[in-house]
Amino acid sequence: MNNDTDIELCGPFTVRDSSGNPRDIASIRIFDEGYGIIDVYVHMVASMEDDRLYEDGVLVGQIMARLRQLGYAGPDFGHGDLGLQDDRLIVLEAPEAFNGFAASRGWKNLAEEFAEEDTETAAGGVPGVPSTTLLDALMRKFKAS
Repeated sequence: MNNDTDIELCGPFTVRDSSGNPRDIASIRIFDEGYGIIDVYVHMVASMEDDRLYEDGVLVGQIMARLRQLGYAGPDFGHGDLGLQDDRLIVLEAPEAFNGFAASRGWKNLAEEFAEEDTETAAGGVPGVPSTTLLDALMRKFKAS
């Protein structure tokens, strides 16, 4: 991630894992645009070494509590793709309920843009008119002739 393509949701804070060890988080970030499912990147200050903190319910619960303090009001996240996890990065996969909160922070849902373009293309360039409506009208015209 870089500052040109990401949104910082939260700066540094400290949580405790299920063993009671303090873990410093540098930031929580998301990319500034995506296709509906948002990966949430939790950047750790120090290496987690071999600890699988993305599976630590106590730690993830504290991350969720921080996001709720910021205004998110939805279900908990699951861990993201295992290939994305790193020694200083926990990747969580947000449910669709997170999209509204992310949009309020500047996130852009590219899937909505493509859906709008598809509807316009299917309707012959007429926004908001489904193609089946145009086809039905055309069929009635031919039957009347």
